Amino acid sequence: MSDDEIAAFIGDSHKFQLGTINPDGTPHMVTMFYGLTGGRVSFWTYGKAQKTRNIERDPRVTCLIEAGDDYSELRGVMIYGTARRLEDVISVGLAVTRRMPGLGEAGDDGLREYVEHTGRKRVAYAVEPSRVVSWDHRKLGATTSA
Repeated sequence: MSDDEIAAFIGDSHKFQLGTINPDGTPHMVTMFYGLTGGRVSFWTYGKAQKTRNIERDPRVTCLIEAGDDYSELRGVMIYGTARRLEDVISVGLAVTRRMPGLGEAGDDGLREYVEHTGRKRVAYAVEPSRVVSWDHRKLGATTSA
């Protein structure tokens, strides 16, 4: 995918698989909703969650955003990077929940109330990419014409 295609795919998607590193070196994988903060993938989670403990110990993460059911439709973006803790948990919470089915339609007043309530126990991160890999199997059968 081109840079523009990657940005559009990330902007149009809502969930990703987040990989962190457990203390024993094994991967810890979870599916999460994400937002965009300053053009970066961002997310929030509970401060006592395993992923939070993993990131605080080793901030290296992998994020996988994917789509497609048939092989010829598969496409995705994998972001390797570092999770950086953000102070503004409420802004990240709003960025995430605005994109969530069901919650996103609640309107800003309803979202803010939910985010402020649940945000008291959460922390927020943005992913600083070090490498981005993408694929789009829809292009495999495409032919070019001159």
